[in-house]
Amino acid sequence: MTFIILSSAVIIAFYFIFKKKKTVNGWKQPKTEFIKEWRIILIEEVNFYNTLSKEEKTHFEFKIQEFLLNCRITGIKTEITTRDQLLIASSAVIPIFAFKDWTYSNLSDVLIYPNSFNEKFETNGPDRRILGMVGTGYMDGKMILSKKALHLGFANTTDKKNTAIHEFVHLIDKMDGNVDGIPHVVLDKQFTIPWFELIQKKMDEIHNDESDINPYGGTNRQEFFAVASEYFFERPQLLAIKHPELYEALEVIFNQKMNKKNLTKSSSKLSRNSNCPCNSKLKFKKCCGKQHYK
Repeated sequence: MTFIILSSAVIIAFYFIFKKKKTVNGWKQPKTEFIKEWRIILIEEVNFYNTLSKEEKTHFEFKIQEFLLNCRITGIKTEITTRDQLLIASSAVIPIFAFKDWTYSNLSDVLIYPNSFNEKFETNGPDRRILGMVGTGYMDGKMILSKKALHLGFANTTDKKNTAIHEFVHLIDKMDGNVDGIPHVVLDKQFTIPWFELIQKKMDEIHNDESDINPYGGTNRQEFFAVASEYFFERPQLLAIKHPELYEALEVIFNQKMNKKNLTKSSSKLSRNSNCPCNSKLKFKKCCGKQHYK
């Protein structure tokens, strides 16, 4: 969801008064190994990660580290855990995974609210329907996410919804200076008009109640792009069946063959006798998980 913010809660105002401006130059690069305990969280929570080859997982982990090194995550009236940080970073990496050198140069801070909020950033009172947003104006470079929605996006893999991915797709859209549903930085010029026409066609289907795409996608082009992208990364096989033309267009935009991935969420957790995910060939209880089995 995108907004032009006209007012802010006091806590947000004080937060940004004392914040140093992010440098314009390239992102810092991680120089340390990926933390083993982080890998366990990715295996348990992020289906996309589990579909990757060993080399691809290494790249995913690098991009996770890079994101966390360059984008500050702050809890507003809620504590931020390592799990929260990894889910946010995964949401950022998934849509740009095929673009090896991608950096979110238009993002400096992610603020996490405990639940939904309204346009005044209030977490109590009426009209608290917002689960995520990217800011413009003085809020440019900032993203706000509902912590509850963040976790639900990874816990429920059948609803075609992931709020955090939705908001990062808006940032991809915004990289050319406009949030208009036409991501010029990743879409070749010859595909721009066909993509525009396809959006209009699919929005008409939503308005005519002839589509299983989230009705919010009928709001405007930018929201359609974000909603359709959620569908693409959450239920790609279903999207390919029900909307083959749309699936193919998103495959071109993100340069990912999502319908080839098995995104079924495993119901099992790592047990003491599982092979350790760090590829040490040791049992989990004797390697990364030994802290849990003393």
